[in-house]
Amino acid sequence: MHGLIIDEQERREIEYLLKREMEEITFDLGDHRIDQGLKRAMEDRYEVLFQIFRRFATREECLQYMPRKKKQN
Repeated sequence: MHGLIIDEQERREIEYLLKREMEEITFDLGDHRIDQGLKRAMEDRYEVLFQIFRRFATREECLQYMPRKKKQN
């Protein structure tokens, strides 16, 4: 476990970057030209980003960016 001390401006910047990256991944997941293996890696990355985002965001924001449930095969 690691600790991190940041000020409010840095917190807002990290939150902005996380939101932007998660939105880009969400957009790219809708692209039918992207290989399923790559999409799986993108979904895994989204999960990690969301776990970090949860530490900064409000409950309402977390609900907005909550990852979709994965389809069971």
